[in-house]
Amino acid sequence: MIKTAQQLTQVFNDNFVAYFRSHAAHINIVGRNFRSDHKLLQGVYERRQAQIDVIGELLRTLNEYMPCDIFDILDASEVKPTRIEGSADELLESVMTDLETLKACYEELIDVADEEGLEEIANYAQDQVLDIAKSIWMLKSTVG
Repeated sequence: MIKTAQQLTQVFNDNFVAYFRSHAAHINIVGRNFRSDHKLLQGVYERRQAQIDVIGELLRTLNEYMPCDIFDILDASEVKPTRIEGSADELLESVMTDLETLKACYEELIDVADEEGLEEIANYAQDQVLDIAKSIWMLKSTVG
């Protein structure tokens, strides 16, 4: 497996866990700012969910398969699949930490894809870094 495919698989794993955790936070959040926090997290999880298919298809273009075993995904993810619970601020901070981990993974993908001459994958990863950075900014601004 080429390094880009290996890193793309890591991105898939991290994205999948970040998606699930942000979706769980979206559903379980409570408090005086419920509506705005709920909507903010909806945007986060929807963008992460949309990437599951995109990353899987990118792996197929490299003649690799999307990870198929949920336990392998959870074990390999740098985003720790721990319980997501607590106050609204704790949930938002957990999602923010997950996104910071995912952003670093995408940044590594940019480097690896560039090294291997796969500019289209590096460009995709750059777009995701910008999107994730915006989500991190919104979460930080909300938590204060």
